Amino acid sequence: MMTPFFQGLGTGGGLIVAIGAQNAFILSQGIRKNHPLIIAAICIFCDILFITLGVAGIGAAVSRSVLLSRLTAWGGTIFLFLYGFQAFRSAMGNKSLNAADQGHMSLKTVIISTLAVTLLNPHFYLDTVVLIGSIASRFPHSQRFYFWAGSVTASTLWFISLSIGARVFAPVFKNPLAWRILDAVIGLTLWSIAFSLTRYAMML
Repeated sequence: MMTPFFQGLGTGGGLIVAIGAQNAFILSQGIRKNHPLIIAAICIFCDILFITLGVAGIGAAVSRSVLLSRLTAWGGTIFLFLYGFQAFRSAMGNKSLNAADQGHMSLKTVIISTLAVTLLNPHFYLDTVVLIGSIASRFPHSQRFYFWAGSVTASTLWFISLSIGARVFAPVFKNPLAWRILDAVIGLTLWSIAFSLTRYAMML
């Protein structure tokens, strides 16, 4: 039964580790020390919930709905363009990380922002529900739990490592140039995803 587990671990890891809006947000807030473990916990919970739905067979049904696919794609495109614009505008600033200014966010704002960057991103549903769900469907019912467990394990390890590991980079971001580079990379990443979603939405 370990083969489905490791396949789930590899599949989940490969999809989740890919740089995207969620990971960029987690990294930037982890560097700012804005409730990083709360953010990780929310992301892990969302992954577990939607991976479970995907493995249970919801992914196949969602992918067949053209209307839902269009709404998700265009909604995510708008969100990613706006979030990327904010990142580029931030890159034009002259901020640095110090004890007096951590760019602090309230717990309520952190929770809302984490849910937004996760649930408004169509790639999140594509990865957790559709892709992982479709791969899980290839296994017999008796083995799907192990595939699910591997995927959930990959998600848990990644988000905890990313949130805690971001603190290691905190001294680097005392330099304003480091912030500009990070924000610019985040902006480019988000806009590249948005452009790909635009092409996808226009093909539906």
